[in-house]
Parts: sequence; structure tokens; C-alpha cells
Amino acid sequence: MLWLLIAVPAIAALLAFALPWNWPRRALLVASAGLHAGLSAAALASPPQPLLNGWIALDAASLLFLAITSTVFLVTSFYAVGYLAREGRRDPEPSEDIPFVNFPEAVFTGCLLLFLAAMTLVVVSHHWGLMWVAVEGTTLASAPLIYFHRYPKSLEATWKYLVICSVGIALALLGNFFLAVAAKGAHLPLHLAIADLERHAGALDPLWLQAAFLLLLVGYGTKMGLAPLHTWLPDAHSEAPSIVSALLSGVLLNCAFLAILRGHSLLVKAGLGKFSQDLLVLFGLVSMVVAAVFIIRQADYKRLLAYSSIEHMGILALGVGIGGVAGFGSMLHAVNHSFTKAMLFLAAGNTLAFFHTKSTAEARGTLRVLPVTGVLWIAGLLAITGSPPFGTFLSEFTVLKGIVDGGHVLTGVCYLAALGAVFVGMSAVVLPIVYGTPAAEQSAVTASQGPATEAWWSVAPPLVLGTGVLLLGLYLPAGLSDLLKQAAIAVGAQ
Repeated sequence: MLWLLIAVPAIAALLAFALPWNWPRRALLVASAGLHAGLSAAALASPPQPLLNGWIALDAASLLFLAITSTVFLVTSFYAVGYLAREGRRDPEPSEDIPFVNFPEAVFTGCLLLFLAAMTLVVVSHHWGLMWVAVEGTTLASAPLIYFHRYPKSLEATWKYLVICSVGIALALLGNFFLAVAAKGAHLPLHLAIADLERHAGALDPLWLQAAFLLLLVGYGTKMGLAPLHTWLPDAHSEAPSIVSALLSGVLLNCAFLAILRGHSLLVKAGLGKFSQDLLVLFGLVSMVVAAVFIIRQADYKRLLAYSSIEHMGILALGVGIGGVAGFGSMLHAVNHSFTKAMLFLAAGNTLAFFHTKSTAEARGTLRVLPVTGVLWIAGLLAITGSPPFGTFLSEFTVLKGIVDGGHVLTGVCYLAALGAVFVGMSAVVLPIVYGTPAAEQSAVTASQGPATEAWWSVAPPLVLGTGVLLLGLYLPAGLSDLLKQAAIAVGAQ
């Protein structure tokens, strides 16, 4: 089953590159996503035995992030089918300064599936070297997806993504070398199996181990989007197609977060948890504050959502850094954020397709012209800012409870201040998008023809994701609660 989780999307990607027809290729995308989701569900029900001497395995943290990855990819694959059909018929906009060239759909679909395979490999990797290779694979597979529209800004965002993330991954590789030195000093084998290192964590050289974690945090933190290492993220999320933005923000950032969690777990078992916790709290708070500053008066609604992702990555890091019940809240927040942010990026894609602009000043009155998308924007705003009854309120409140229980007064004040600033900043931008007055020509069309017809594929996937976040705010299943607790324990967050 572990091999199949990786092989199914990888083999499907090769078929997507080879198929000469678009519709069979799109059907292959959905079928592969469905099969991957089925395998993930089977793994949750009965975790398979490790492979390659434990280098590939599923613990509770792997199962949690595998479930998130598979669910978000499956839901968004339905959106991708309609999106690709629409883009294949699209004419260039008059404002575009270069001729519109359709990106080869075979490349786009194949890279999507390779992206899923690489993210799956990250989740199931229990070897530092293999996980490093998998994280680099996610970069290589997703870079062509950002360049889908072939605009100058898309090319700039793609290169920025490649260069900055490659620097980060190089630092993470140096962190792996430091782990090997820490093991050598303890006269342990130099192979970097996570289970072996954790089993002998107390014998590792503490100075080299701390230095290794710092490099891993900076390296994978770049990919995760922690401030001030986040600079690639707003450009990439803004220029990528909406389906890609949803996967980058809702799934890819979790993969980098899991890599950091593995390092934190190793330090906890070595008795150095205070060192990694303090760093995670620092980076978490800085990310939340930086995101709040850039969200205020943001002029591009896709960049707005990108900065929101930086804020929520900060919440995840902060929760793990505080530990205890906040660590459980961080695991729950990973689920809630993935669903909410994917929903919002898909809603942003619908908005962009209708208004042909990402400007918050020009895309107004969504509720009048795109009623369902307007409702998605409102629900997404409430969810992403942690308002009840959505699941994000429960997870953010749980993190706050952990902060208060631990007596971290100043941290709690900064946390609440950043959340408040983000709520005000995002509301000031999103509410005019929903309730503002549309441009004169759009108002005239709406008055004569009524609201635009929204295709089922454009609204059903975000509605499913939004419903999931709402249900998680009303009821947390016992099975999911147990998995979240086990995941938090597995990575030293509780």
C-alpha cells in the first residue's frame, strides 16, 4: 500500500504526459486522485508495515498529513477539470502585454500528479535524506504549474520560487550533514533514519544537534513560508492558477511543516526541546505580525490570501512551540487551514475568471453577479479569521488556551493582537469585494440578464471544503481527535 500511494500518481503522471487527448487526461487526473484517496483511507483504517528498513512508514503524524493531502487534492481535482476546459477556450485579455499561449495541458496535468506523488513521499518518509529529496521534488514538480499562464510576472514568480526555495533546501541539506556529524560524535551509524536517531537521541552531540535544527528550521521554514523567509510565497500564490494556489497553500506548506516537526521531535527526545520550542514561538509570532502588516490595505486579493497563509503557518509553529494542549490545537489547525484556504483560493479563481482582475478595487459586488461565490467569500472570511462556528475558531482558541495555561502572557497578547489586526485587515478588503458596487458595465449586464450562471465544478468543490470546516467547528469526531492527539505526541508537540 505504501508503494501504491506513491506509484499511483507517479504512473498516472507518465500517462498524462503521453496521452494525446485532453478529456481522457482530465478523467485520469480525477481517477488517480480518487484512487489515492481510497488508499489513504485504507491506510488510516489499517496502517501498513514499514518499507526499506523503516525509511518509508506511516506514524500518526504521517497519517494525519496524508489524509489532508489526499482529501484536498481529490476535491480540487474536480475543479481542475472544469478549469482546464475553460482555459483551453480562453481568449487573451486586451490588457495582456504578450500574446496568450495555452500552456500544454499534458504538462500541467502531469506535473499536478507528480506534485501529488512528491508530497506523498514527503509525508511517508522516515529518513532525513529521503525526505530532503522528496521536498526538493515538490519544488521541481510545482514550478511549471506556477508558470501556467506564461506571463512575465508568472515567469518572475516561478524563478523567485525556484531560487529562494532552492537556497532554503540547500540549508536543510546542510542541516542533514550536521545531523550526521552529531551521530558520528556519538559513535552511531551515519545513516539518517528518523527512528534510529530518535532511539539514540540522548547520545547525539547536543551542539551539533541544535545547529542542525536551526538549519532545518530555516531551510524548511523557507518552504513553509515562515517570516522573514516567506518572500517567494506572495508572488507564487498570486500568479499561479487558482487550483495550484489551493494546493500550494493548503497542502505543500504542511509538508515543510512536517519536516520541521520531525526535527523538533528529535530535539525533544534528546532533552533539548526548550531550544526548538523557543525558536518555533519566535518564528511563529514574527510570521503572524509580518502577515498582519501586509494584509492591511492589500490591493491584490490573491496576495491577500497568500499573506493569510503566512499568518496561519505562524499559528502552527506557535502552537507546537508552546506545546501541551496548544500542540493539539496546532494539529487541528493544520486541517482547518488547509480546507479553508483551498476553498478561498478556488473562490478567488471564480472571481478572477469573471472580473479578469486581481485588484481589490475593481473586483466588487461579487454577491450580485456571482451569488454562490459571494457566499463562499463571506464564509471563507469568517473561517479564515477564526470566527465561530467554524473549525478554525476551535483550533485557534485551543492554541490560545495552551498559551494561557502555560503562563505566556506576553505571547498571548501578541497572538491576540495579530489575530485582531488580521480580522480587521481582511474584513476591510473582502467585504467590498462581496458587497461593493460592481462596475457600470457589469451592473448593466446583471440588470438585464441576472447574475452569471456558475458552473457546478466551480462552486461544488469549495462548498465541500467549506462545509468540512463548518462541521469541524460543530463536532470533532472521536477518531479524528484521537489521531490529532497521537500526531501531536509523535512529533513532540504535546
